Amino acid sequence: MEASSPISLQQTPHQDYSVPEASPKPYKKSFVTSLMEAATLRTPSFKEDTYFISHLKNSEKKSLQELRDKLSGSYGPNAASECSMWGIPLLSISEKADVILLKFLRARDFRVQDALQMLEKCLSWRKEFGADNIVEEDLGFKELEGVVAYMHDYDREGHPVCYNAYGVFKDKEMYERVFGDEEKLKKFLRWRVQVLERGINLLHFKPGGVNSIIQVTDLKDMPKRELRVASNQILSLFQDNYPEMVARKIFINVPWYFSMLYSMFSPFLTQRTKSKFVISKEGNVAETLYKFIRPEAVPAQYGGLSRPSDSQNGPPKPASEFTVKGGEKVNIQIEGIEAGATITWDIVVGGWDLEYSAEFVPNAVGSYTIAVEKARKIAPSEEAIHNSFTSREAGKMVLSVDNTFSRKKRVAAYRYFVRKSAAIA
Repeated sequence: MEASSPISLQQTPHQDYSVPEASPKPYKKSFVTSLMEAATLRTPSFKEDTYFISHLKNSEKKSLQELRDKLSGSYGPNAASECSMWGIPLLSISEKADVILLKFLRARDFRVQDALQMLEKCLSWRKEFGADNIVEEDLGFKELEGVVAYMHDYDREGHPVCYNAYGVFKDKEMYERVFGDEEKLKKFLRWRVQVLERGINLLHFKPGGVNSIIQVTDLKDMPKRELRVASNQILSLFQDNYPEMVARKIFINVPWYFSMLYSMFSPFLTQRTKSKFVISKEGNVAETLYKFIRPEAVPAQYGGLSRPSDSQNGPPKPASEFTVKGGEKVNIQIEGIEAGATITWDIVVGGWDLEYSAEFVPNAVGSYTIAVEKARKIAPSEEAIHNSFTSREAGKMVLSVDNTFSRKKRVAAYRYFVRKSAAIA
């Protein structure tokens, strides 16, 4: 049961107790810092296709009809089973078939012959690879599930989100176990395609619907040289066989040299490709992800409130978002807690590195405030705090985050629920 009483955010301005200094010198950005900023969230946002035929240009409508005709001519009227993807017959005149055909056309700038060749190669690959039934296979990568590549919840617009993190492969034993020889590499590629196919099965393939996924790639500790072969093969497979399936590619924990390389190669990328990229350096992960994904849907290791155990309790409870400005202390007051009630809360601040505390303040005059969690400095790597408290008397819970001694603004989120005492209920 949610408490109905209001929650107030109290902000305390920063008090500077330091010895006065001379005016600081103007800050001069380094070359690397300039490159990092140039590569971070500066590209105009990607505008996803609606796939409504009425929104197409006349030339694009003509290309779509021409691709339909050529595909029908190549396969014939009795080849519906051979010419289908994700259970959608491409030779049928349907909205779903058009969405898929338009993806191949868009990937080839509406050049019909090029789109047809790409489509035919993809159909051939899917048959040879067994992609249509791969979701049901047990490929034996239990230790990688939920760690290396996995689908997890949705973004604010309803796109399924796929997370990728290859830092575990810096461990040589793990690397050898997964990529030790050609057969192992093939099996891993098969598993990686399986993860993507699970995400695609969540798409609508419908005009105006959700027709693509979001990719979040964590570059922290990723062994670049060792994974070069696997990365190139994955990239090639996805580019050739899954056109326009990714609405946005978010890179997090990006090292400075990646940003520098991106800045160098950015002029050679199309505007459409660049508009899908979001690049975020280490320390800005939560701030970046919250722009696109609600906090309760962001995994705890990335500054969100979502934990694997949450799925056992039904849909995640919505979180409230707030900002902790530099030089401020924010108090979240949860009022109206009755005697005997149990309050459970989650709270997180992106990149923490500040003080947090929780206390229960009874309503009765003369009662003592209870320090539920004493003030302590939270490390940047620490995940969301989850705690609960059962009150003996009526009062309010106060959650405090103290950013007094920092200039950096931080994103934050919390949620709570109150369960009344069984005796009272």
